[in-house]
Amino acid sequence: MITLSTADKALKSVYLGVIGNQLNYGANALLSRIKQTTNNVYGNEIIKSTSYGISGGIGAGSETDALPQAVNKKYAQFKTTLKNLYGTLEISDKAIRCSQNNAGAFVNLLNEEMESLIKSSTFNLGRMLYGDGTGVLGKITVANEEADTEFTVDNVRNFAINQCVKLLSSAGTGYNATYNSMMIVENVDVANSKIILDHPAEASFKDLKLAVANGFNRELTGLGAIFGTSSTLYGVNRSQNKWLKPYTKTAVGNISESAMQTAIDEIADTAGSDVDFIACSSKVRRYYQDCIKSYKRNIDVMDLQGGFRALTYNGIPVVNDRFVADGDMYLLSTKDFELCQLGDWEWIEGNDGRIIKQKEGYPTYTATLVKYAELICNRPNSQAKLTGITG
Repeated sequence: MITLSTADKALKSVYLGVIGNQLNYGANALLSRIKQTTNNVYGNEIIKSTSYGISGGIGAGSETDALPQAVNKKYAQFKTTLKNLYGTLEISDKAIRCSQNNAGAFVNLLNEEMESLIKSSTFNLGRMLYGDGTGVLGKITVANEEADTEFTVDNVRNFAINQCVKLLSSAGTGYNATYNSMMIVENVDVANSKIILDHPAEASFKDLKLAVANGFNRELTGLGAIFGTSSTLYGVNRSQNKWLKPYTKTAVGNISESAMQTAIDEIADTAGSDVDFIACSSKVRRYYQDCIKSYKRNIDVMDLQGGFRALTYNGIPVVNDRFVADGDMYLLSTKDFELCQLGDWEWIEGNDGRIIKQKEGYPTYTATLVKYAELICNRPNSQAKLTGITG
């Protein structure tokens, strides 16, 4: 007979390794190329020294001149906190009882829940990698009549059905005090840039932003933050450290090999790094394909770790990602990124060592997967971004 103890053992011994590998290497093409490490993690904090500039004491001279004066290399100390990444699955008591005398049915039940957990976690990890750490999903541009639950947003790429969201204040500095209830995304209309919530629209919702429920300012420091305009990055002042500023080219217009190569050369010349990964929106990838075709050249493809396929530019993979904004392209040196973590994915265990626990007051059981981590970019000036690509 299948019991909760059986399910517990299966989650620990069978599913954990598979899920961890899938989320680490199969969730996102960019994530699969980033080194994951437990170095520089101290309790809840990540404290990492990163060097910039060159060492002094190098130079030419005569046989009798004094030797060049040694000058120590400069270091900056990054300091940030681990982010809490969770994934929760839920199984009803009825579903467990219906399958307790049928091992095959129980395995199918667990497999279905694991696939759902991986799919949801994959979506959110990808969104965080290209996000700015705030958890903001989009801005409401049109809120229709009060009887309507349909909202027009500036972009739907970060929204998904069953997502739990909350409104932010008009200043965007926290959740809305007047409308603080959690709402669920019931449908996403990609063609018309609309979402349907389980809450009627109100005129005052217009121009307010929607963020992940209970996740505001608690997500990974993604590319949106690294290329952002905040005064500090990892606690270091940007204006006093110009090397914290990545290369950005705006209003690119038509994509061209010249624009891409200029960004790559800029990184090589100023930071001494090599671009090894290019990410763009699906629309920009189509523009790039048209660009290559205009030269009457074959479009080369390559296979990447995690089962991803990519176009190439001079041997560099060009990957489309739904979380890259339309008109944008990132040219990255992934060797300068690290996912600093307390450990790999684990199940949260109770005092009794059990993973699966009854949800208090409900005939359901839950299990929660967790990883404590933060994305660190050691050399922001080794990264580049092209925006305003229109063809």
